[in-house]
Amino acid sequence: MTAPQATIKAFFDEATFTVSYVVIDPSSQHCAIIDSVLDYDHASGQTSTQSADKIIDYIKSQSLVTKWILETHVHADHLSAAPYLRSALGGQIVIGHHIKTVQTTFGKLLNAEPEFARDGSQFDLLIQEGETLTLGEQTIEVLHTPGHTPACLTYVIGDAAFVGDTLFMPDFGTARCDFPGGDAATLYQSIQKIFALPDDTRLYMCHDYKAPGREEYQWITTVAEQKNSNVHIHKGVTQSEFCSMRNAKDATLAMPRLIWPSVQINMRAGHLPPEESNGVRYIKTPINLG
Repeated sequence: MTAPQATIKAFFDEATFTVSYVVIDPSSQHCAIIDSVLDYDHASGQTSTQSADKIIDYIKSQSLVTKWILETHVHADHLSAAPYLRSALGGQIVIGHHIKTVQTTFGKLLNAEPEFARDGSQFDLLIQEGETLTLGEQTIEVLHTPGHTPACLTYVIGDAAFVGDTLFMPDFGTARCDFPGGDAATLYQSIQKIFALPDDTRLYMCHDYKAPGREEYQWITTVAEQKNSNVHIHKGVTQSEFCSMRNAKDATLAMPRLIWPSVQINMRAGHLPPEESNGVRYIKTPINLG
């Protein structure tokens, strides 16, 4: 007997254009949270939990049991609320096994404190392609879909796939590949894995920026729609053509406004940097990085 389809509730944070999800197995009322947001005011350095509290309130109102707090990758545009959610709801924080590569790269770039572990131990579970997680009667399958970052994962739950920053809506295209460890050819191959899923697979985006001419935010599409009409990588676009386009486009892009706060916190599984001798925590910003 086939398990009933998972229920999916989206939470959109317009400040960072991020979509977080609560995925629910209706048989058990077990749920997973995907790509949560910790609110952060860059000018003042203040964090707040308004976005995460909406998720907590929803989960409690539905009497759900949180099993997993999933990260598709180390985000460069928003802070993760994973530890805050775990303290309120339980569950385990999960990310891809290749987080170690990201921690090594950015730990060096940021000259992180000697105590900063580069083995992924800040997370509860590291997972890689071919492994699965259980969510009640649902199975969470894992695809390794690097290119935007080395540690990017896509989580496939029934007929739904949560693709992180690998793809955007068809009218907006694909993720940038110019962060350390990113690579356009690798992203092209990762997207082919997603395109190999059944055409009616629903794809849930991590972000939407409203492409020019579109009035509403959108974050659900399908494999078929992406293959037929993605402005960067529709059927017929070769790897060479994609790489030329992607690399040229990336050369024109500014860095995300929150890249340094986001990476420093998210590579620590959402934990803030340690207090310094005066009891204050600090975010580093490299100056004139090469």
